[in-house]
Amino acid sequence: MSGTEKRKAHAEQAKGKAEETVGRAIGNERMTAQGRADQAKGKTRHAKEDVKDAFRH
Repeated sequence: MSGTEKRKAHAEQAKGKAEETVGRAIGNERMTAQGRADQAKGKTRHAKEDVKDAFRH
């Protein structure tokens, strides 16, 4: 199950990075900020899964 969550985390980070890049390109600060927020959520989810994995092994 952890692998699935990690893939979701990576996808969320990639989506956030793309959104941030597009936001910067068109000068949309709200989109840029939302992209950064999505990246942070993905990083948090990934860290949570790393902690869970550490306790499983």
